Amino acid sequence: MNQNQHHTMTYTLNSGIKGTVSLSSKQIQEWIESYRVGSKYVTTVGKEHFGLNPELVADFKVHNEFSEQREHVAQQPTAASKVSEQLADAYSQYKTLIQVECKCGASYIEESAYKRSKWGCKECGDIVFLDSKKGMVDTVKGKAWYMTNRYFVER
Repeated sequence: MNQNQHHTMTYTLNSGIKGTVSLSSKQIQEWIESYRVGSKYVTTVGKEHFGLNPELVADFKVHNEFSEQREHVAQQPTAASKVSEQLADAYSQYKTLIQVECKCGASYIEESAYKRSKWGCKECGDIVFLDSKKGMVDTVKGKAWYMTNRYFVER
């Protein structure tokens, strides 16, 4: 992947506010790692310092010049599809599982691009919290972070 190539990253904060920033491939990789581990991300964009707290980011998407043509690219292996594959691999290696146990009775396993401290229950919309004391639990899909609102979780 060309390290000097810039990509536009669109992100949505938990508050619903959207933002965009242009980052190099290296900066994108650093951001994904920060997002995965939940550490604050600070970099330089042009002459400005840019910081983003992953705990406040609900989701993000990295756009590149191939985003719109992904269907056409898939038909023949080109440099474009190689970059798309590399991006897909980079994203998938950071996926993590979450075991959700909600007071509404919902209990399910969800896939996330990163570890996070809060999650919305897909059935009732209530917020469930990461139980870091309990850590990872065994599920049918493998090890997952345990998130619940059935009892008080220390944050």
